Amino acid sequence: MVDFNKEELEKSKRIFKSATPKYTLDWYVKWVASVFVLAAMSMRGIPELQTWDLGLSVIGIMLWLVVSILWKDRALILLNGVGLLFLIRNFFTTL
Repeated sequence: MVDFNKEELEKSKRIFKSATPKYTLDWYVKWVASVFVLAAMSMRGIPELQTWDLGLSVIGIMLWLVVSILWKDRALILLNGVGLLFLIRNFFTTL
């Protein structure tokens, strides 16, 4: 791995810079949330795992809602808040 000094990082047009800071609370939460959503999506087409899919989706979207609130992003808050309500409704209708 190559280490770059501060000046190289700031002036380079070839080094990718993330838009969000790393290793902060929101950084950890968004990655954990993404793992839950991906795990749920991997079960999506298997009827026997529908309850697991919905449960993991609820956790993942709930965590993404937390990230949205930390970022104060109203569009993501709306998307994840309404999505969470839909998932919870579906979860309880399948029980």
